[in-house]
Amino acid sequence: MKTLYGVDAVPTNWPPSVVSIGKFDGVHAGHRAVIAELKAIAAREALAAVVVTFDRHPLALLSPAHCPSTLVSAEQKLRLIAETGVDATLLLEFNHALSNLPPREFIQRILVSALHARFVLVGHDFRFGAGGAGDVALLRVLGTEFGYEVRIIDDVKPDDVKPDDVKPDGERRVSSTWIRELLGAGEVTTAGELLVHLPTVRGLVVHGAARGRELGFPTANLSADSEGLIPADGVYAGWLTDAGRRYPAAISVGNNPTFDGVAQKQVEAYVLDEVDLDLYDHVVDVSFVKRIRGMVAYSGIDPLIEQIRDDVVQVRSILSV
Repeated sequence: MKTLYGVDAVPTNWPPSVVSIGKFDGVHAGHRAVIAELKAIAAREALAAVVVTFDRHPLALLSPAHCPSTLVSAEQKLRLIAETGVDATLLLEFNHALSNLPPREFIQRILVSALHARFVLVGHDFRFGAGGAGDVALLRVLGTEFGYEVRIIDDVKPDDVKPDDVKPDGERRVSSTWIRELLGAGEVTTAGELLVHLPTVRGLVVHGAARGRELGFPTANLSADSEGLIPADGVYAGWLTDAGRRYPAAISVGNNPTFDGVAQKQVEAYVLDEVDLDLYDHVVDVSFVKRIRGMVAYSGIDPLIEQIRDDVVQVRSILSV
């Protein structure tokens, strides 16, 4: 996949394209339905398949107090989109200049002049241009003028993702908002089903207080500026991936209330059976499979060690390792 950082990075000889534009936060099942149709049209019509997205949530600029936490960083998003096999992603910096573009100029400059769009795929609630003044109806009017066809992609429901499972809110559409709610409740398994990939935090392994090593369970501690939305406090079964190698892990999220002075929302991963593994200064992915329990303050070291041993047994069972 070719990554284009800004409209000016699009070559002047860019081929005619089928384009989808949106936030694509999490690159979840709904986004993947759009991308699947994008690729199908591109193959049928001999066009380039292009995703247009933003380097941040628009509210991060327009109304920071109301901006939701993003599920993935811009770089994580680019990697996830690349895995779908599209030809290119155009990553736009959402700045004041972009946010102030009138709807017609937004479409003409980005979709028409730069990408030579022949088809444009969006959801039914798509908005664009300054103040979100543009909607699907205007997009279609402009399509008549500029020579592209608009295709509306239906919402994806949980049953469309995994029809054999019975899920709550079965009529609710798959959305980044819903996935944030699930992660905030620690429901990483359902969140992963809607994402069609495991919820993952990427970060630098840094030195901690070494309490895990003293207890016999050394952990890889992620730096506070890790990428990706961290789920609710608790203990999880999951995976740690370093340089392409994946290890089963028991993951702790929170402030470890048995001890004092631990920062909130610390992510620590104990890699099973790898006591001497040195991950310091490595950038790793920590992926969440299932929540085992909430975070609990223990009366002493011995009860904590006993609980960790039980956690490890559960992790082995869940991951079949």
